[in-house]
Amino acid sequence: MTSGLEAALAEASSPSWTRRVRAGRDLASFADVPEAAAVLVGLLLDAEDTAVTRQTAEALARIGTVAAVRLIALAVVEADDNQAEWLETGVYDALAGPDGVREVAAACRHLTQDQDEAVRQGIAEISAWTGDTKR
Repeated sequence: MTSGLEAALAEASSPSWTRRVRAGRDLASFADVPEAAAVLVGLLLDAEDTAVTRQTAEALARIGTVAAVRLIALAVVEADDNQAEWLETGVYDALAGPDGVREVAAACRHLTQDQDEAVRQGIAEISAWTGDTKR
């Protein structure tokens, strides 16, 4: 593991919400690393502070890879209504840029065929958020 990844993993369990936000941003580029993926889903579902949920979702959506969007989908299925609202807000924040929708929408289309039913459920939600409901 790289020292950047190790440091971000350590910050993810910090009592400080600002450190957890930073961890979410720093870990987003490691969405395909199993240790980081598990921690990222935890940050997306942060029970202490919605800023962590929102900014981690935004960071993952900005990355826009299949691995990153898959983690958001997994969190959407487990989220309560409040968390789901902040996940959606984070995704919207990322989609404000000109290229964001295309990458997230492409990842969503790829993930509609995922073997995990929870991922497919979450992707249906995210696709509705992005306005990409065609299959």
